[in-house]
Amino acid sequence: MVNEHAVNNAKVSAYIHIPFCEHICYYCDFNKVFLEGQPVDEYIQALLNEIRLTKEKFPSNDTETIYIGGGTPTSLSANQLAVLLNGVRELLPFNEQNEFTVEANPGDLTAEKLRVMKDFGVNRLSMGVQTFDNQLLKKIGRKHTAEDVYETMKFLEKEDFTNVSIDLIYALPGQTLEGFRDTLKRAIELDLPHYSLYSLILENKTMFMNWVRQGRLQLPDQEVEALMFEETIIAMEKAGRHQYEVSNFSLAGKESQHNLVYWDNNHYYGFGAGASGYLGHTRYRNHGPIQHYLKPLRENQLPVVETENLTLNNQMEEEFFLGLRKKDGVSKERFKNKFGRTTNQVYGEKISSLIEKGLLEEGPEFLQLTEQGLFVGNDVFEEFLLDKE
Repeated sequence: MVNEHAVNNAKVSAYIHIPFCEHICYYCDFNKVFLEGQPVDEYIQALLNEIRLTKEKFPSNDTETIYIGGGTPTSLSANQLAVLLNGVRELLPFNEQNEFTVEANPGDLTAEKLRVMKDFGVNRLSMGVQTFDNQLLKKIGRKHTAEDVYETMKFLEKEDFTNVSIDLIYALPGQTLEGFRDTLKRAIELDLPHYSLYSLILENKTMFMNWVRQGRLQLPDQEVEALMFEETIIAMEKAGRHQYEVSNFSLAGKESQHNLVYWDNNHYYGFGAGASGYLGHTRYRNHGPIQHYLKPLRENQLPVVETENLTLNNQMEEEFFLGLRKKDGVSKERFKNKFGRTTNQVYGEKISSLIEKGLLEEGPEFLQLTEQGLFVGNDVFEEFLLDKE
């Protein structure tokens, strides 16, 4: 499956997927299922078995970051969370100083669940807030209200848990610029160390996509969406949260270390149903449907459904289109050390053309998007897709 020598003793991060939700949001296409009637306890044991089997095959002596996402990890009971986290801590060597994030939903986090997380070294929470407009929350299928967000934040403050990030989505159906400004203002007033803001992307097989096709859903036009993004950058900068990646803003030193693993094109295990990982020069993906995921693990087999061995061209492409998402951009020295060729040797013409168009700028150490480039990031990233070898 993977070049084992490329992984041994390296620092590798871990993404762990919990696919259960207490409700399904209308815009979500992540791998998830309704919690009720699911084999949750068997899933947790299978997940721990997957970690065990993977570590035997691809050992590493440290886990750079751990991120438990979903689905909704906090839909697990306190006892189930304890079983999961205890197993994770036993199987993945981890320095308590490193970043250990769990995704949570406002309203379903209890004191007992938080205590369990703290006991096992979880030191960061990522909360899916999406908007502070209760009508919009209802419209997008969220279960929580703006009041739940405030209650949860009060409770976290009381428990002295301050390393919290929130996700917001803009360009939602029926969202006005005025309404978005209110959400942005309320988010910043929470005075959190980290914020992620994503524009709504219509994904296939979601309720939203069906409604758009039926003409039942009106989304803000592109001009309004661009203004929402622009105002976010200005408001965050004013509040001392620097934009360190296209969609992410933080206080200095509070950048998401786990997400930087992805953007720096570093290695990570992907554990759980539908999870993806990157080890050696291989990207792999697990079976998504829960029973398909469980079946091989019952026989002590890894649940991998798909692997892709990356050519040198693939690796260089990824270094660029992931690296350019960061405000710092792509490190020219790192690129040369990694691939034995300079950025100009590989992409000279593309780089010149993009600089000429005002979308890219080149400094002594980095290549990065200009302010204009940030707004059309995807178009720039696509320029670095070479013909496949």
